[in-house]
Amino acid sequence: MKNLIVTIIVFVIFSSNVNAQYLNVRVDAANSNQPEEVSIAINPTNPSYLAAGANIDHFFRSTNGGLTWTTDFIESLSFGVWGDPCVVYDEAGYLYFGHLSNPPISGYWIDRIVVQRSTNNGLNWNDGAGIGFLNPKNQDKEWLGVDMHSPLYKGNIYTTWTEFDNYGSSSPSDSSRIRFSRTTDKGLTWSAAKTVSDKSGDCIDEDNTDEGAVPCVGLNGEVYVSWAGPLGLMFDKSTDAGNTWGVDKFVSSIPGGWDFSIPGISRCNGLPITACDTSQSPYRGNIYINWSDQRNGVNNTDVFLSKSTDGGNTWSDVKKVNDDNTTRHQFFTWMTIDQTTGAVYFVFYDRRNTANNFTDVYVARSTDGGETFTNFKVSQTSFNPTSGVFFGDYTNIAAYNKMVYPIWMRLDNTTLSVWTAIINDSTVIVPVELNNFTANISDGVVQLNWQTASELNNQGFEIQRSSPSPTPSLKEGTLDNWRTIGFVQGKGTSTENNFYSFNDSPNESGLYNYRLKQIDFDGSFEYSSEIEANFIFANDFRLSQNYPNPFNPSTTIEYQIPQASFVTIKVYDVLGKEIVTLVNEEKPAGIHEVSFEPKDLTSGLYLYKIKAGNFEQTRKMLLLK
Repeated sequence: MKNLIVTIIVFVIFSSNVNAQYLNVRVDAANSNQPEEVSIAINPTNPSYLAAGANIDHFFRSTNGGLTWTTDFIESLSFGVWGDPCVVYDEAGYLYFGHLSNPPISGYWIDRIVVQRSTNNGLNWNDGAGIGFLNPKNQDKEWLGVDMHSPLYKGNIYTTWTEFDNYGSSSPSDSSRIRFSRTTDKGLTWSAAKTVSDKSGDCIDEDNTDEGAVPCVGLNGEVYVSWAGPLGLMFDKSTDAGNTWGVDKFVSSIPGGWDFSIPGISRCNGLPITACDTSQSPYRGNIYINWSDQRNGVNNTDVFLSKSTDGGNTWSDVKKVNDDNTTRHQFFTWMTIDQTTGAVYFVFYDRRNTANNFTDVYVARSTDGGETFTNFKVSQTSFNPTSGVFFGDYTNIAAYNKMVYPIWMRLDNTTLSVWTAIINDSTVIVPVELNNFTANISDGVVQLNWQTASELNNQGFEIQRSSPSPTPSLKEGTLDNWRTIGFVQGKGTSTENNFYSFNDSPNESGLYNYRLKQIDFDGSFEYSSEIEANFIFANDFRLSQNYPNPFNPSTTIEYQIPQASFVTIKVYDVLGKEIVTLVNEEKPAGIHEVSFEPKDLTSGLYLYKIKAGNFEQTRKMLLLK
């Protein structure tokens, strides 16, 4: 058995004040026309440029990180513009605006999906490309996803939507399905539409209709999408850029359905949003699905999340995102991932702190892979909607490099307006003591235990170990043979005993150094102080720590040899100069002690080293006078 006990102070990263007020900026201008159903995007090549859209044809543009906005109205002479706006940037900074159609010359209302492109952040737009036209069917509720990173499909743009045989029809002969198309030439042309969903829904545009398809891209270019329909919450994926699709997988039931009533809102839905972490965070590859439903009662709508850590093959239990304990409504959720950090953000309307129909806007953040959520209010004042004005079907949120922009509608009296909050989610590094931090090693398994007064909910720690130095160190901290042997998730509170176990099998007794490497999701890191740990193997060579230590005037050094050996023990100063030889003779197997009582040495750090057969080990001791 091998045992060690250590105490350490580490640097812990924590999130900014969740109760802070955030700057609210009105996005739409005075000449806007009752905008709703909003979308927002950040240009990854210049994050100061933001784009947003709203029904039916509003386009908003900011060049200064959301502080001010201009309003414009998008046009398509060939296909018309009829709402369901979706704005996205690609990896090159090209901007895409997806919407429904209403052709002015040839065609009919929502006969296809339309995507228009701008190469100058929305100053100018092409006339767009039509997708999925199949007379007399209707094409509705599109969304876009961009492959920003995969080696095979980087630059591809994907769109999924609902196709109706006859929108609004209650006839059993009419059905709905989820459709897919892609572009490989930056939006100029699109592939023929393919059907994703295995089970069709009806055309009523309610609970049993297939809707809510929001595509996202996985680590290797997989295309993921979920939707709601008669079977509940379903998921499918393609591993070949949408050429073929798998068998739909059931994720969760949606008690009460995805179409439900909220007082003061003309109509409300809890349609799902799908996102995949492609950052370098510890949760890289996680797939998340976010939606809302009324499983907790028709007067208590809540926001939910399920995740998959195996490419969508299995799904976690459902977790509630809003952290209130009230029986009030949270609704119209949307989710995004900051792909520079792995943090997951949600925006939703919230009535936890209001009465009647008064409504606030909240953001929730998860930095531990969707296990826990921090909620904070981002709207500066509440608003009181009325169901007599159509409020739209969704909000939106975007995040990049710790800048987070939720976007939402307010309805004051009968006037709609569009707003964003500017959230700088940068983290602050402060020293926090981990209490009762110990490591116990038995049969090659290391268990770390700790308590802390602060919640570790943002980053994690690599566990690193260095091998024993073969020669006396000339300076503390010069060991450079560090090896990562485990990872501790960043979590824990003062009321919990936390532990993490991993396999570690040093191949010899000796003095090992341990440390924690604190990783921030943007790639920066800090090291904890180093821990000295002596692994003791039964029936093996061993050099123990001197006792007492520090010492004055004398100290005892204990050592163990499993067989008769010629033993030398020498003392050195920190420059490697030999001070004295304490042992220089043949010793029988067993445990031995030797005393050291320096006469003329000054206070300071000294090294003592044993040689016995092929075994060598060095330790430090401190003389205080």
